[in-house]
This record gives sequence, C-alpha cells and structure tokens, in this order.
Amino acid sequence: MSTSEADENRSDADAKRSDYVGALARGLAVIEAFGRTTPELTLSEVAQLTGMSPATARRNLHTLEELGFVKRHNKRFLLAPRVLTLGSAFLQAANVDEAVMPELRRIVTLFGDAASMATLEGTDILYIAHFSELRAARRTASVGVTYPAYATSMGRILLAGLPPAELAAYWHELRPTKLTDVTVTDRDALAAIVEEARRAGYTVAVDQLDYGITSLSVPVKNEAGRVVAAINTSGYSPRLDAQKLVEERLAELQVSAGRIAHLLARYPGLAHSLLR
Repeated sequence: MSTSEADENRSDADAKRSDYVGALARGLAVIEAFGRTTPELTLSEVAQLTGMSPATARRNLHTLEELGFVKRHNKRFLLAPRVLTLGSAFLQAANVDEAVMPELRRIVTLFGDAASMATLEGTDILYIAHFSELRAARRTASVGVTYPAYATSMGRILLAGLPPAELAAYWHELRPTKLTDVTVTDRDALAAIVEEARRAGYTVAVDQLDYGITSLSVPVKNEAGRVVAAINTSGYSPRLDAQKLVEERLAELQVSAGRIAHLLARYPGLAHSLLR
C-alpha cells in the first residue's frame, strides 16, 4: 500500500470515529438486550447486559419509552410494538418480498417444509426472509432471528464464502458450545466441514442447531461473485435422509439462488445492504 493510500485510509477511519454517535449506539444496544430469553428486563438487568452504568441505562430506557419503542410494566421494561417499524423499514426498502420471497415460496411449494434466507452478522446468521408450512414444534426460524453460524447449514455455507482473513478471524473469535448431543464443536472438524462446503457449493446439517432439524443450504452471490447470503430448504429430521435431500432438492435450490442473485442487480438497496 502506498503512503497516499495509507493516509487516505487513516483519514477515513478518523472521520468514522469523529462521526460516531455513542448515544445512538447505546440506545440500540438497549433494544438488542431484549430477546426470546429476556422479554422483560429490570433497569439493573439492562445495565448488566449492555455494560452501561445504571444511570446511563435509565436515561436510554426513558428516551426509548418516550419514543414509544419501550414500555414499562410492574417496574420491568419490555419492547413495544413500535420497534417492529425498524425491521419492516429494511424489508420494504430492500424489496425483500419482491426479490426473495417468491423463490422461497417456490421451494416450499415443490418440497414442502420450510425455506429461508440469511446473512452473516458477526459470528451468527441473521434471518432476513422465511417461508414455512411446518406445524411441528421447533426453534423459531423467522425474520430477525439469529443463530450460531457454526451450527447451521446456512452459516457454514456463508463461512465457506468468506475471504481467508475473515474466516481466520471468525475461528479466532468462535467459542462453540453443544446445542444438541451431535453438535460439532471441534474447531478442526468444523473447519473441514466449511472447507467441504466451499468445495461442493452446498452443505447439509442434521440436528446441529436443534433436534429434528435437517437443512440443505447453498450460497447467493452478487454480480462480483461474492457470497452475500444463503438460502436453505429444511424439514423434520426423522422424515429427511440427508443424501436424499441433496438428490431431490439441491438442483432446484441452486436455481432459486441463481434467480435471487440475478434479481439483486434490480434491487441495489438489497444488494448493497448484504455486503459485509
């Protein structure tokens, strides 16, 4: 890198730091503290989960309450319905319904079960689209949900598409835990699975995230050939043989991935938002 390029990069980094609004970041951190296992939180719990002082957490909660994103019930705080506008704004602006949902519905029409699209968010996958006909009890796969990338087929195919430096950083940061008795947590074994996914262009996961979930995933690439998302077809493990799943569904899943990739050029908002 030349001296001028290095100076330019430092200038960009300095500009980003100077433009960083800590108050906004703290407000968003408070919203993200709520979840399936933490639907209601006390002030002290919010402070602990976000790493804020109680006074800072209180100011953020009060502001979010005034704005209608948080409500209070018996000295506990919970998210208000208005918070859904934050996620729906992305779905509308990125045209997810037009660019992605038709293909997920097509896959479910062909094979039943469920189909989803996700992208990487840190060490997790983040669901940005989902369609299902399933009625069985299972982990929720819906828009906005995150799960550990190492334990999902979409996560593994997304990891397979990372540049070497980013993948190395992921392995360094990863702290895998057993989610089922068969969840692979050995780093070498996971690395081999990801490498095989990169070579094959698809991957299957059986009972890795939760019992009864088998899924097949393929990557979605942008015009530059970069993996920006993944789509899957998934169903109930006792009814799905992994090899048969590949034989029956892989070709159609790849067709859908190709169609979505083609549509990204028509929806630049979605294409740009998927870039890491």
